[in-house]
Amino acid sequence: MAIPKSSPHEEVVGLIPAGGKAARIAPLPCSKELYPIGFRLADDGQGSRPKVISHYLLEKMRFAGITKAYIVLRPGKWDIPAYFGDGALLNIDLAYLMLGAPFGVPFTVDQAYPFVRHAMVAFGFPDILFDSEDGFVKLLARQVARPADVTLGLFPAKHPSTDDTVDFNDNGGVRDIIPRPSVSDLRYSWAIAVWNLNFTQFLHDYLREKKITAAQNLELSAGQAIRAAIQAGLRVESLVLNEEPYLDSGTPDDLHKAIKRTV
Repeated sequence: MAIPKSSPHEEVVGLIPAGGKAARIAPLPCSKELYPIGFRLADDGQGSRPKVISHYLLEKMRFAGITKAYIVLRPGKWDIPAYFGDGALLNIDLAYLMLGAPFGVPFTVDQAYPFVRHAMVAFGFPDILFDSEDGFVKLLARQVARPADVTLGLFPAKHPSTDDTVDFNDNGGVRDIIPRPSVSDLRYSWAIAVWNLNFTQFLHDYLREKKITAAQNLELSAGQAIRAAIQAGLRVESLVLNEEPYLDSGTPDDLHKAIKRTV
């Protein structure tokens, strides 16, 4: 499938943060991104092999025609490049970057700034499972139809205390993101996104200031960074991709549900 593009010259690159410590489900025998969930057909077509959590996200990126992705690692998570290698398992070119500032997902993805600043970015969390095989296809098509600095893929929110809820209008325009509200009447959260070089540059500049005091503050979330972009005047759009909530396999309950669903 060809990649929908917002311009004839714009490349779409996958970007995946893998800098977390998996504290909520520790201890694990491997990085949480490699925890086996379900099975895949063996390379030789004979029988099946375990399928790790992050395989699902990469698979959805590849389905959208994305052929290159960066995974940003925390030091010590060497089992991830050892497992995926150059990406031949998924027919996608993979490269690995080392986490510099361990202050939250925005800092993690900004590590890729020199490599993605001229590209359209397709972003997803490697431990989140969602039912929308063509999710990135739809977001990239939406980006062509209604160009925005960020386009969010939405799913029903079920964990208000850990999910970002999204306030959007009837056309999908995002008015606000409420990061991890204790109580919310908003029905949807986001799990994946695509963004253009305007947001990549905004994030880089925004974090340059935040980095000065980041060590003294709570970790910055991706939702907080996108909210700051909205407040700065960047255009953020959204698209509901499925009416089934996603599973955050970085939590014990959702990990258990994911295992049961794929058995």
